[in-house]
Amino acid sequence: MLNATLYARLAFGLVLFALAQFSAAQDSDAVRHTVMADGHPLAVWEKSVPNPKGHILLHHGRTWSSIPDFDLQVPGESLSLMDGFNELGYSAWAMDARGYGATPRDSSGWTTPDRAAMDMATVLSWLETRNGAKTNVWGWSYGSMVAQLTAQRFPEGIRSLILFGYPTDPDVKIPEQQSLAAPEERINTAEAAASDFIVPGSISQHAIDVYVAAALAADPVRADWNQLHQWNALDGAALTVPTLLLQGEFDPLANTDAHARLFVAIANPNKQWTVLAGGDHAALLETPRARLIKATIDFLQWLDQ
Repeated sequence: MLNATLYARLAFGLVLFALAQFSAAQDSDAVRHTVMADGHPLAVWEKSVPNPKGHILLHHGRTWSSIPDFDLQVPGESLSLMDGFNELGYSAWAMDARGYGATPRDSSGWTTPDRAAMDMATVLSWLETRNGAKTNVWGWSYGSMVAQLTAQRFPEGIRSLILFGYPTDPDVKIPEQQSLAAPEERINTAEAAASDFIVPGSISQHAIDVYVAAALAADPVRADWNQLHQWNALDGAALTVPTLLLQGEFDPLANTDAHARLFVAIANPNKQWTVLAGGDHAALLETPRARLIKATIDFLQWLDQ
């Protein structure tokens, strides 16, 4: 028989899980599409506007998927990045990588950098056919690395590249990794979901709580990556598309010296580097959100001149 303390913990966990499920199911009104990549279904979310000025495809980071990251709905607060782009006349799209959100793992249980880039290229091809135009690619954290690798290998469908929270050093090489035996499938935690919010006062506690609930509902199990040495192919000199580098002032994962070396190496001369004052790794959901959106749109409109 369960003791009272254990029973209370289990009951609280079930309540939190139910709340998270309800939050994730009710809040976002993004339209879900399924795009097939080598026989595997990828979830792609759409929030479009009539006669858009352009199209932006978002790729999430290492742990959490598109809806909590890019379409968080909090009553009385404007936090959705997709809504923010819509308000300025741009259609927003977001994809869930393998093992994230509404995209299941494949039979291997893993995703890899090469596979993630091929999946993004498939979605970009689908978008170009659907919209009749090239897409602006916007990646956050690990997603910025996926976006860069995709832009290096499949630049033909990309109008521009926006890298936010870029967490790697172009001069650091990852040792070659043998295939691991089995995915870990680690349970995600509330502490991990709240860990990127580090600047006091930049986001309300209520919004953090809603984010944590939505993130755990969408991604209760941490996705597993393999063959990380494939990231060694990242090379600014291979970037031939216009590129915007966005950096939060207090982002612990975005190293200024590494950003400088990447920026200098980027081959396309149409490039900008913007630092978001007061921003951390989650600036897209915090008070610098408006400046982050403006910096993105200003860059896209600069390319139109």
